[in-house]
Amino acid sequence: MPTTSPHPDRPLHALVLPPGPELFAALRDALSGAGPAVLPLSPDQAGAAISALRPTHVGGARHDGGAGVPEDVAVVIATSGSTGAPKGVLLSARALRASAAASLRRVAATRGERWLCCLPPSHVSGLQVLVRALLSGTEPIIHPRFDPRRVLESGADHVSLVPTQLHRLVELGADLSGFRTILLGGAAPRPGLLAEARALGAHVVTTYGMSETCGGCVYDGRPLDHVNVKIGDDGLIRVAGPVLLSGYRSGEPVPRDGEWFVTSDLGELSGGRLRVLGRADDVVNTGGEKVVAGAVAEVLSGHPAVAEAAVVGRPDPEWGEVVVAVVVPADPAAPPTLPHLRAYCADRLPAYAAPRDLRVVARLPLLANGKPDLQRLRSGTR
Repeated sequence: MPTTSPHPDRPLHALVLPPGPELFAALRDALSGAGPAVLPLSPDQAGAAISALRPTHVGGARHDGGAGVPEDVAVVIATSGSTGAPKGVLLSARALRASAAASLRRVAATRGERWLCCLPPSHVSGLQVLVRALLSGTEPIIHPRFDPRRVLESGADHVSLVPTQLHRLVELGADLSGFRTILLGGAAPRPGLLAEARALGAHVVTTYGMSETCGGCVYDGRPLDHVNVKIGDDGLIRVAGPVLLSGYRSGEPVPRDGEWFVTSDLGELSGGRLRVLGRADDVVNTGGEKVVAGAVAEVLSGHPAVAEAAVVGRPDPEWGEVVVAVVVPADPAAPPTLPHLRAYCADRLPAYAAPRDLRVVARLPLLANGKPDLQRLRSGTR
């Protein structure tokens, strides 16, 4: 596990910038050491992140109360804040380059090929697209927001997407063979999405990772070069290798098991291939049984009347918690019913995992990184 120098000598500049050349140049200088460390922020997260993470400069101006970072830190990524104040993941240039280089090798990307960034660079998934472009010796193609038609017309060789974005591309029914690689991460794709995309010519590579691992570190279930994965006795996924964070800006301890970073995700390993079951804090305890919410959502997403699904727990005086399904219907005029969904789950899951409540919504609320906003979903079921 990397460790940071105890002396915070390097300035940290908060960059509240739209995705574009100025941000790319600042990242390049941060990685080379020619410039300060950077904290890329989107406008909607800037206030809370600046307060919590205390950069030395904001928009080029000195920030009162700010503090530098250890010399080896090149980038600070603000966590989504869905479980509290941003704590700030400290990433070194070495770790970011190791991740990007391993990614390029795995997808056989060659120098000069173009990368499209249509994810927020304030999140590690978008930021790593820029690092891969830097190592490829090219200027990235940057879209300030996701527009499926512009993505198709971008001329990029490689792109990184979240499942919701790939779903929007598949809805258009367009030829997706123009991309040499579509890296897909951030959440589990709904059943059938990968097959539908591949039928349109897409070369999709699923990824698993997080800010603490410089983004995706497991591709199609197999760790990148020099990355190791194991499952602990507690069922949690552990990761080791050169892609790990240096620490947290908040100063809180990094969860570790020796050299291994301990994630918050439950997983299984079979034949060297990792299967992610869901987040440990998304387990619903109902009637003395533990239900992995992500596993239930995956099953629900396979129902023909369901376009998208999420699952949360709701406090209940009898059961402790009950499983609540939140679904976007495939046909708004004919939404699925709770009895139909319970019967569908009963054929595929233990009886206690079937949802006991149903909410039908037009769209799932999403975080900026494309993941369902479970905090908002939980508050809506109280």
